Amino acid sequence: MAKPDPLNFSSRIVIVTGGTRGVGRGIAERFLAAGAEVVVCGRTAPEEPPTADGRTATFVAADVRNADDIDLVIAQTMGKFGRIDVLINNAGGSPPADTATASPKFTNAIIALNLIAPMVFSQRVFAVMNEQTDGGVIINIGSVSGTRPSPTTAAYGAAKAGLINLTQTLGVEFAPKVRVVCVTAGLIVTEQAHLFYGDAAGIEAVGKTVPIGHMADPSEIADVCLFAASPLARYITGEQIVVHGGGEVPAYRDAANPETD
Repeated sequence: MAKPDPLNFSSRIVIVTGGTRGVGRGIAERFLAAGAEVVVCGRTAPEEPPTADGRTATFVAADVRNADDIDLVIAQTMGKFGRIDVLINNAGGSPPADTATASPKFTNAIIALNLIAPMVFSQRVFAVMNEQTDGGVIINIGSVSGTRPSPTTAAYGAAKAGLINLTQTLGVEFAPKVRVVCVTAGLIVTEQAHLFYGDAAGIEAVGKTVPIGHMADPSEIADVCLFAASPLARYITGEQIVVHGGGEVPAYRDAANPETD
């Protein structure tokens, strides 16, 4: 008798915050392709919601910095599907800003989006998952900005560092019913890549500095999320999975070995 496919998410219900574009959209499409029912949320409705294999994600308008909006997403998901199996805290990001002059209002907004919102959403969804026989999985989308210096995005880097610790803590407190994993992503090509890397030539040049040879595509992050949410990762909790293509080559390598003709 054939064993069930551990990557088949048919009948599973997945929430992806910020799931209408960029990495979040890639994650939503991957879970749709795996058979899941997917709910995405964001502040504005997309022109086209995520789709895969003829199936479409459900959109709920919400600002995850607002606890009442978080409750709304959960209530609408439960009202339509009756359960929540996976929460992916993906909504986040930050525009570049000079750290020496960034205002407290700006800093508070960045930390609220990248750290406080995932914490509150996790608290709220745990109340649902903990009552389910087979619990659930929470995946936080982190960044290498939380594990190394983050020039011009100091608040973002600090928040992502906090997200790693939050993952570790919730992994302890939410066990054994709910697993919590942080997928710590490296450099990714999204709609906002130009803010940091410039034009296509700049993105290609930066990609060549990554040992694996290119910056990540959202689908490459999404595949790891699918694994982390699946039974294949059933013994992983309170931990981060770093997905960065080998990381960034230390600057001293180029300084000590300048190119020569």
